[in-house]
Amino acid sequence: MAKKNPPYKGFEQGPIRPPSEARSLLIRITRNCPWNRCTFCYIYKHEKFSIRPVADVIKDIDSVYQHIQKIGELADSSGSVYRSDIGALAGNINPNEMEAFHAAINWFAGGMESIFLQDANSLVIKPDYLVDILNHLKKRFPWVARVTSYARSHSLARITDENMLRIREAGLNRIHVGLETAADDLLKLVQKGCTKEMHIKAGLKVKQAGMELSEYVMPGLGGLELSELHASETADALNQIDPDFIRLRTLTIPENYRLFAEDAEVPFVKSTDYQIVQEIKSFIEHLEGLNSTLKSDHMMNLLQTVEGTFPDDKPVMLKIIQDYLDLAPEDRMRFQVGRRFGFLLQTSDLQKQPLHQRATEICSQLGITTENVDQMIEKHVSRSI
Repeated sequence: MAKKNPPYKGFEQGPIRPPSEARSLLIRITRNCPWNRCTFCYIYKHEKFSIRPVADVIKDIDSVYQHIQKIGELADSSGSVYRSDIGALAGNINPNEMEAFHAAINWFAGGMESIFLQDANSLVIKPDYLVDILNHLKKRFPWVARVTSYARSHSLARITDENMLRIREAGLNRIHVGLETAADDLLKLVQKGCTKEMHIKAGLKVKQAGMELSEYVMPGLGGLELSELHASETADALNQIDPDFIRLRTLTIPENYRLFAEDAEVPFVKSTDYQIVQEIKSFIEHLEGLNSTLKSDHMMNLLQTVEGTFPDDKPVMLKIIQDYLDLAPEDRMRFQVGRRFGFLLQTSDLQKQPLHQRATEICSQLGITTENVDQMIEKHVSRSI
């Protein structure tokens, strides 16, 4: 007897999406993560993975479509909608439809140019199901320029080239992959569930299908002991893949969080900010023969201005890094504090006396010194993760 799907409970959205998808419509295809063993990721740790019925996803899409139609009818000649009109429209919305309505409002305000498929790995579902969902998105929102998803290298490597092409032709044109590292020893330690070879195979498969590829790298993941191995092996894999984007996501874990197993041959010794910047420098130095764009678009990255396209911008990125490394210890401390407290962006900001003074005062008030700056900042950061 066939298993019945639970009744549709309304529009759903998952907990995360890439920063670059901030303006995207979020359509939830799966719930949580099918792997859910990576030691550095605590987002889904106590959540069960499930695949949403295609019919439910279609209902979500149709619900947003209907709200977009109604919102569009309120727009003036410039495409703007008055807040009062939105309020009046919201007053007539069924409470069960409010999640879809808010998603439609946010997407309309963001320009309705992109859609992101949630949660952690939409490519784990059957290709036929994904193609059906993508075709329906295209039917409802034919103007959309970009449809994207997270995917694991392990899942991508198992999809046939034919199915990858079908998925791309149905509308999926960018994939975000959590590569994190390509060092096999480190991949085992953090229980990533894939190998360097698998990362490369998956990345090339995405590129060959004609999709844009974003590969996420996690500086600091190897700690102090495996820092150089992490930098060189990861760069080597990316040199072979040549993704469209390389996105830095500095390791962020709660205080006293166990990253490696207790009996691991290599102990995890957390790197300081200074050491992580040295690792990023080594990583970039090892990147050769590719045309990727490197992005540092995450709040936890210390040097968010380290961005550019290879090969032309490589010297510029390395100079930004060297400028930080060359600072006197007291100024590195001030910059760390200013970045983590949100009022400094680049090292040259320290030349502005009010900002320099503010950083100095915070250090004095909180008892931050060059010796304890990383520990003190970690306490501040841990309250926000």
